[in-house]
Amino acid sequence: MGKKPVHTAGHGRFHTYRAVLAEHDMTEEGPGQSIMVAKIFIHPKWNRNCVFCGNDIALLKLEKSAVINDKVQPACLPQHGATLAHNQPCYVTGWGRLYSGGPSATTLQQALLPVVDHDICSQSDWWGSSAKTTMVCAGGESKSACHGDSGGPLNCKGRDNHGPKLKKCSMTEQVNGQ
Repeated sequence: MGKKPVHTAGHGRFHTYRAVLAEHDMTEEGPGQSIMVAKIFIHPKWNRNCVFCGNDIALLKLEKSAVINDKVQPACLPQHGATLAHNQPCYVTGWGRLYSGGPSATTLQQALLPVVDHDICSQSDWWGSSAKTTMVCAGGESKSACHGDSGGPLNCKGRDNHGPKLKKCSMTEQVNGQ
């Protein structure tokens, strides 16, 4: 990450002005890095009253550079115009609630959420007309991001499916378990 910003969602509450990197278990002292946020840049066209209008992104400028190591690596963002294939494996991670109305996780949770083609995602029993072609839909089955996971990544393996290289392609937004 060096001097590069941390990527998160614009709809965050930003009551905690620090970035925690490489943490896994919040109940134990670990190898994670906790770095104060110097400045928050929310997309100028983000509209808190219109989540589906897009631009739900913020960049966090850290007070100091993160230490790059085997647990902290820069995100590999996809090229402009790149698309993800239907059923491409992606993972959502976070410390959000373990279930609707339940407690927040103390260890980092992850769930496999395959990419869902826009033709399916835009059907009325999914997101309907709220699903834009600029969005990535992922999910199905009974797994999803939950309240408190917003701003976390949807990490997708590259087309070669080799190694730990993941593409951070989207922020998460969970509505009605989908």
